Amino acid sequence: MTGSASTEATEAPQPKGYTPKKGAPTPKRRESARELHRPLGAPQSRKEAYRQYKERRAREGQRAAQRAGAPKGEERYFRAQDYGRVRAYARDFVDARRSISEFFMYFCLLIIALLFLPSVEFQIAVTYIIWPVMMVSIVAEGIYVSNRIKKNVRELFPNETEGVRGVGWYAAMRQLQIRRLRLPKPQVKPGDPVTPRRS
Repeated sequence: MTGSASTEATEAPQPKGYTPKKGAPTPKRRESARELHRPLGAPQSRKEAYRQYKERRAREGQRAAQRAGAPKGEERYFRAQDYGRVRAYARDFVDARRSISEFFMYFCLLIIALLFLPSVEFQIAVTYIIWPVMMVSIVAEGIYVSNRIKKNVRELFPNETEGVRGVGWYAAMRQLQIRRLRLPKPQVKPGDPVTPRRS
């Protein structure tokens, strides 16, 4: 009878706001905040910490190999968008010609410097004449190169599929980069003839 009575007392409805004990003290706010700020990927054991360390070292080694190999033209270290004969031809086409676009960064720095000159008339000329002319020239050159590349690719690689999509944009963006900072590094010099590479 006593056990039955105690069970009924336990199961009886409790007052509003009552929280039953769970066998452990409620954590302090400081401890709860510490748990929230703990990194989500924190290792739970020494073995897991060592595994994460090895993976991180492997990723760093791969990035170092890419940085060392890409400038030398080693294709296995290229980015995904640089693979294939079509992309190689687009790079060679861009690298074999001099363009206004490759000096874009230098032009920008020059224009910023010119805007600091005290002459208001000169500042107006830079803002409303020199800058727009430069931008129009670069956009027009980008469109020209993009169209030429797409036309040449259709003629030279009629059965190729890898790297064809977006090759015009790829060439236009490479043309905007300073020549010595391009990756993969240029394999041809300005003025060299451009022919499709062998697979």
